Amino acid sequence: DIITKVSDEKIEDDCTDEYQEIQEEMLQANSTEEKISPNCFITMKKTYNKCGHTTSEYIAIPKELVNKTKEDLKEKYAGWTIDKFSDTQIVISKKEEGECGEHYIVKDKEGKVVIYKLLEDGTEKEYEVTDISTEYITDTDKINMKNGIKVNGKQELNQLIEDFE
Repeated sequence: DIITKVSDEKIEDDCTDEYQEIQEEMLQANSTEEKISPNCFITMKKTYNKCGHTTSEYIAIPKELVNKTKEDLKEKYAGWTIDKFSDTQIVISKKEEGECGEHYIVKDKEGKVVIYKLLEDGTEKEYEVTDISTEYITDTDKINMKNGIKVNGKQELNQLIEDFE
């Protein structure tokens, strides 16, 4: 029988030193923090304590944050919570006092569909007079408009107006 003995001896030379340096550089490169891309978008969510609604605003990344890190973002948006962070998409949120300011009531005024903004004190302020004539909408909608159709958020408002057109 032939017995082969494997040595425990560690052999090092210039090649192994260079290989070790390359491995360390690769490890450092892979562990660097993710940077914000110029194509990144930020979703800014605000939740209002008085009405409980959440609004979302989508913005392109400000130029001064391109190639910055999550820490830089925290500094720029102090008071916000970072819900998601990647090089192309960031979601931040915070709680706000008061109402969202996107409460509307839609009514019939002199045969036209008119949008009023509901203010925090409960009063109505005319927001927009549409070109939509109430004579062409359904009887159910006409009845609902007498009392006013309440909607929350611009998306819901736009959907209601599209339904009337």
